[in-house]
Amino acid sequence: MLPWETLLPLLLILSLGIFVQASAGFAAGLVSVPLLLWGGYQLPEAQTALLVATLPQNLAGVWSFRSYVTVREIRFPALLRVATLPLGAWLLVALDNLPREQISQFVGGVVLLVTLTIIVARPKPRESLPIAWSWLAFTSSGFLQGLVGMGGPMMVLWVQAHDWGTRRTRAFLFSMYLVSIVPALFVLWLLFGSRIVETAMATLIFIPWLLVVTWGGLRVGTWLGRARLRIVTFGLLLVIGLLSLAKPWLPF
Repeated sequence: MLPWETLLPLLLILSLGIFVQASAGFAAGLVSVPLLLWGGYQLPEAQTALLVATLPQNLAGVWSFRSYVTVREIRFPALLRVATLPLGAWLLVALDNLPREQISQFVGGVVLLVTLTIIVARPKPRESLPIAWSWLAFTSSGFLQGLVGMGGPMMVLWVQAHDWGTRRTRAFLFSMYLVSIVPALFVLWLLFGSRIVETAMATLIFIPWLLVVTWGGLRVGTWLGRARLRIVTFGLLLVIGLLSLAKPWLPF
């Protein structure tokens, strides 16, 4: 088991990421991964913790919206996402060997790039998109998931470009997250072995609490409104990204 002094940062950071995901509808990885690096975790361990922490939320989401889940709709996107995930994880091996501050800077740069893309991109909803956009969205999603554990935003943008209702949108995203969790954990285990097991087991202990956090996040999101929460979330992500980029020059 992990040393007790590392468990509190893990619990607090995962709680924040899960809360943001539940309330704003995205950004668990964008929030949690860079903060876990700051908390002393390596990137493979940070990814493992996030994958395990989000498993119950995605299972519950798929079950809640199961009548809107269709294998035909998720089959091709899921294949693209899972197929490109190992490529990102393979590059993660090289990234993991860099100095900690450089890794933090790289992750901070990804957070800033993804956040600014979400802010700037305002896709006009339509009935369907050209197939090329599916290839771009889901191959990049799988690659980023394997590399830094942040594969969600590209899928969110793709979904926002469709004129889908809320339930169909949530069913699709929960399904896509869920089908890639086990492959992602398996690839991480193949590449990094037993070093990720302790983090996974520690995160499992937190699952009951994280379910409470999910419930709280959903209620806050409903009360405050998604639009205002997205503004707060974007501000938080920009601060996290900038601080991660500036890590070598900060006194803490």
